[in-house]
Amino acid sequence: MEIYQEFTLLLLIAVVVGYFSMLLRQPLLIAYLAVGIIVGPSILGIVSAHTQIDLLAHWGITILLFVVGLKLDLRIVRSLGPVALATGLGQLAFTILIGFGLTLLLGFSPIDALYIAIALTFSSTIIIVKLLSDKGELESLHGRIAMGFLIVQDIAVVLAMLGLNLTIPTADDQLIPPLQGLGISVVFMVVVLPLLMRYVIPGLMRSLARSVEMLMLFAIAWGTMLAAGADILGLSKEVGAFIAGFSLANTAVKDVITSRLTSLRDFLLLFFFIYMGEQLNLSLIGDNLFPALVLSLFVLIGNPLIVMAIMGGMGYRRRTGFKAGLTVAQISEFSIIFITMGLGLGHIGDNVLGVVTLVGIVTITTSTYMILYSEQLFERVRGWLSPFERTLTYRELDDYTQGQAAPIIIIGLGRLGRRIAGQLIERGEDVIGVDIDPGRVERAQTEGIHAVFGDAEDIEFLSHLPVHTAKWVVSTLPRREVNEILMQGLALFARSGRIAIASFREDDEINWKNRNVDLILHPYREAAEQAVAQITP
Repeated sequence: MEIYQEFTLLLLIAVVVGYFSMLLRQPLLIAYLAVGIIVGPSILGIVSAHTQIDLLAHWGITILLFVVGLKLDLRIVRSLGPVALATGLGQLAFTILIGFGLTLLLGFSPIDALYIAIALTFSSTIIIVKLLSDKGELESLHGRIAMGFLIVQDIAVVLAMLGLNLTIPTADDQLIPPLQGLGISVVFMVVVLPLLMRYVIPGLMRSLARSVEMLMLFAIAWGTMLAAGADILGLSKEVGAFIAGFSLANTAVKDVITSRLTSLRDFLLLFFFIYMGEQLNLSLIGDNLFPALVLSLFVLIGNPLIVMAIMGGMGYRRRTGFKAGLTVAQISEFSIIFITMGLGLGHIGDNVLGVVTLVGIVTITTSTYMILYSEQLFERVRGWLSPFERTLTYRELDDYTQGQAAPIIIIGLGRLGRRIAGQLIERGEDVIGVDIDPGRVERAQTEGIHAVFGDAEDIEFLSHLPVHTAKWVVSTLPRREVNEILMQGLALFARSGRIAIASFREDDEINWKNRNVDLILHPYREAAEQAVAQITP
């Protein structure tokens, strides 16, 4: 079969499996992994274009991590860097230690146990980014924290593979020795890249912005160039692509680039998931079922608990810790690659690869559902998670709200929320602004608004707000389902004030009229009326 025909067949199989998955309301990610397993050597074995699929898969990963880097603001790095670093390093250390001991108890040799324990620490950045992006949670507080410690994990992956590479004699065709490549990478990221971001990239972006086609061509070329450069230097393509996106994160054109790359990213990621499913060799599972299931439970339950414990100790709420912790409840494609490297070096046997392969199948499949239904899962277990939340989690909020008799609470600090808060402050009102986006909170604070981090879906968080004495609770959140949860939470409190909700869709207005909403705001309608009044005075 020719390569073109083979790719056509792959796409048709993906469409059929994906369609039935959609009808059954199952995640497309699982459907794509299933396609990879079906067409791979374990079942049909019809794939021969391995090189081409691998290339498209890496392009998809490059664009995905490039887009993630684009969305990472320097202010967010400064505010969330400590928790991301502490959680990332803490999770790595505890998972290796506990995983090593558990694997020894299962009867593996010390060297096998060490390899397996290290493999269990790596979570799939690509899968997590895809899931959080589909749920619209990539910009949330737990999403950004998760991205931070997943990047720490990626760096750990690089160092682990670098350590293995150092045990291999340098090949004649290897351009740069591993340690030298690491040194060049550090110099580039610490010295060269900041200079480019300050003096070169802003002007270059303004020039390229005159042609969207050239802008997109440059963005893709820049991302792939740094990805390829990182690969040559002994780092991973993923780290290079992420750095390339981060270098453009503070430019005015980042939103244009992001929107144009989204469709291309989703199409190319199809081949990544097919590639990953194809690599899962079911024939290696054999007699490793019991240890693989035990280790899978450790990854699915133990890893999130480790993250929750660290984040709880740092003062984060259990909801934030729980949702961030779910992102480490699976192992990565790099786990299998790492084990394969150890197998090639003769350090371990096929049984270790079989165990890790099965752990990958179980944890990737199960954690996908855990993340997609994280809210429902949290509500079921929240009562057991109290030990992971400090009593003074909301201390800064409690200190601020003391003595405020009748404030106005603004939920959502986007442009509409900040404008409302600013004008209320000008009229002498006490205002408390709440948002789960740390970037929006910082921006509101710079504009003189008393803003705090908070999740409108968390009833416990609402109990720390002066809801019972507030004149108004005003929600400018665009998502109806979030406002529904907010309304359910507010109904639990004895209130003397009123509720206002912004309606961004016509069917929303009908819904809120049948609820206990005192005022329905119409941002689009009122903006249109003002525009017409100014155009035709």
